[in-house]
Amino acid sequence: MRTNKLSACFCTTEIGACKEFYNKYFAAKPIFDCGWYVTLKIEGDGLEISFIQPQKGMATFGGAGVMLNFEVDDVDSEHTRLSKEGLQVAMPLEDHPWGDRGFSVMDPIGNSVYIYSGREPSDEFKKFHLG
Repeated sequence: MRTNKLSACFCTTEIGACKEFYNKYFAAKPIFDCGWYVTLKIEGDGLEISFIQPQKGMATFGGAGVMLNFEVDDVDSEHTRLSKEGLQVAMPLEDHPWGDRGFSVMDPIGNSVYIYSGREPSDEFKKFHLG
């Protein structure tokens, strides 16, 4: 699989404190912020870090709550490939209104590995894309 980007997304109820910390100490600026999900870009080196507040019905991801996000060119072919390899899909492949198409599998220690390709966000979510 050719990965274009890997970013960490931490599941926490302390999103505000995380935004403040990374802004204060790492000059991180929000590039997407809808309140319950925020992506921060670290100034200078282009790295990104995300935080998500658990949503209703959302699965938990191991003891640490870590979700790894892999952006790829063709999420459908990756879904097919990984399914053929025998990986159990934890979240089905589907389009999401916030601007991606993706699915997830679980790694051996219980982390969710989310694989996605970007899509045009719905009108409802366009206003949250800040960068």
